[in-house]
Amino acid sequence: MSHLTRTGGSRSATGATGPGFGIPGYAHPLIAPVEWAELTRPGTPLHWAVLNVADGPGSMPDPHCLEAAGRLRNAGVRVLGHLDLAYGARSFGEIVSEAHDFHDWYRVDGFFLERCPAQASYLPDVRLTAATLETIAHGGHLVLGHGTHPYPGYAEIADQLVTFRGPWTDYRWSQVAEWTADHPPERFVHLVHGVPRSHLNEAMRIARWQGAGTIFFTDRSDHGERIGRSSPFAALPGYWDEIVSQIGPGVSE
Repeated sequence: MSHLTRTGGSRSATGATGPGFGIPGYAHPLIAPVEWAELTRPGTPLHWAVLNVADGPGSMPDPHCLEAAGRLRNAGVRVLGHLDLAYGARSFGEIVSEAHDFHDWYRVDGFFLERCPAQASYLPDVRLTAATLETIAHGGHLVLGHGTHPYPGYAEIADQLVTFRGPWTDYRWSQVAEWTADHPPERFVHLVHGVPRSHLNEAMRIARWQGAGTIFFTDRSDHGERIGRSSPFAALPGYWDEIVSQIGPGVSE
């Protein structure tokens, strides 16, 4: 764990004035109605929420997802379409086609690029994809879901980078890349599962020390994901009210 002094500019990639949540993708609104409803609770410090209909936009508009996305937009929440880059294995055409569907059907405000490559060799391809997605979403918000610290050049082509995604057992001993000190915390996202309630304050301190302005911590584990079931981020953490109150004091219960 390293504490860096930041020397970069003050540009806010999220448009927010402080730390907040990024929701990497709740389960379908029919399966997780409470989760989607919580995102519209007044005062919740929410930077964005990812809409993942069926490993992407699905084959046709889903009325339940349309309703959920509309409620979020009406509440002033930025909705991002989920696009899986499969670490560079998917074609440019497939990604762009799904992006058009997300924008045409759900009017998303940008995109979350899951499993984005992190190596320098993929940067030109991802740069082209990012530029195309920006055109589709009319300058919408773009988050690259690397899950680790990528080659520094990726910071030039997106609003935010996910520089950590993984278990608490790794996060508590993680190190931050020195080049991130040239950018404000609003540029970085940490998504951590398996965080016990008793270590929640420690996890919050690590996020601050490492300069992550957008977070999602949960006490749920990745066991289900490893056996082909839901992601640990598909439902609310058991301490949702507590973490909301820590990041956004004064939020109504």
